Amino acid sequence: MKEYDIAIIGGGPAGIMAAIAASGTSRVILLEKNPSLGRKLLMTGGGRCNITNNKPIKQLLTFFNNKNFLKHSFYTFTNDDLFSLFDFGFIEEDDNRMFPETERASDILKGLSDKLEDVVISYNFEVKTISEDFVINDCIKADRIIIATGGVTYPQTGCSPDNYSLTSQPITDVKYGLSPLVTREDLSDIAGVTLNDVVISYKKSKVRGNVLVSHVGLTGPGIINLSNEISEGISYNLLVGKPDVDLEIAVDLCPDLSREELLDKFTNDFQAKGKTYIKNYLKQFLTNSFIAYYLDRCGLDGDEQLSRINKKSKNRLIENLKRFTFQITDFNGDLAKVTIGGIDLGNVNSKTMESTVIPNLYFAGEVLDLYGPTGGYNLKIAFSTGYLAGLSASLK
Repeated sequence: MKEYDIAIIGGGPAGIMAAIAASGTSRVILLEKNPSLGRKLLMTGGGRCNITNNKPIKQLLTFFNNKNFLKHSFYTFTNDDLFSLFDFGFIEEDDNRMFPETERASDILKGLSDKLEDVVISYNFEVKTISEDFVINDCIKADRIIIATGGVTYPQTGCSPDNYSLTSQPITDVKYGLSPLVTREDLSDIAGVTLNDVVISYKKSKVRGNVLVSHVGLTGPGIINLSNEISEGISYNLLVGKPDVDLEIAVDLCPDLSREELLDKFTNDFQAKGKTYIKNYLKQFLTNSFIAYYLDRCGLDGDEQLSRINKKSKNRLIENLKRFTFQITDFNGDLAKVTIGGIDLGNVNSKTMESTVIPNLYFAGEVLDLYGPTGGYNLKIAFSTGYLAGLSASLK
């Protein structure tokens, strides 16, 4: 039986960073069920790798479900610490999203992998059992174990509900996060249309951003971020079964104009531009490829002139510009970017990432009940908690 000081389960961003932090002073083995490291990392940012978000830490923490838990890890391993690991620079884009100047996620993975020269890596190694005395699969013995197996999203990368059963650590309900939404409406005729800078609302939650129409529903940054609020509000647990979804979301297609302002504008324009076809008039509010679908939902003919549209129809146009609804029937779980829920934070020491239930057991990354919006926030969690877990385990 091979023996190590630290065994790290999972070769994603959190596991790799834990191995980097722990190596040098400890005998470390990194166990990865895939034939290579970082499969999910290669998919981030459309293959460009939105490696982190560059907001100041104090501001950054406000975007997460549990900022107090993350505070110590974020200050222990900062963005500057992360950038220093690479021999190339980074580009800051909108909303403080950070990308490598090479614009290749593969360069991020290579830069991290190059720091693992003192780490034993075992590929195609799926952990099935961990005994009470930290023997893994009856063949590897470790003094300390770090679990960084990820959540349940993107199963092709190695994530699996089975990973939560490796220990007796308490677990919260596990749900889809940052997920596209499936609609009851057939949107195949307008697939590819983007609704730019709109406000999407569900109950009391509102998110401003772009919405992209797909063949089965809605996606894009606005929808992806709102999906967290929707998922949190539904009672389900993916470790038990899929959610039962039947709800309505509304899109404000003209968020910078109130209903009253639209009414004044419509009233004046309908008089001054009476011969204009409504399909042409709406181009100032909607993208061209969405207008026909919008008018069909409003029950109006696009070739109708403004002067022929009655008050009732005019009010219906305004109401739909301010509140265009979609019926949501499911999450597109195969494309969910993160997992909501996981290892209960109430049983993990935020200063070390060590379990308060099982000594010498640590957790890092998405396996924990930690998540944020899209835009580099979730990789920030992975890198900072991974580093803290590796550092803490190596110092014990």
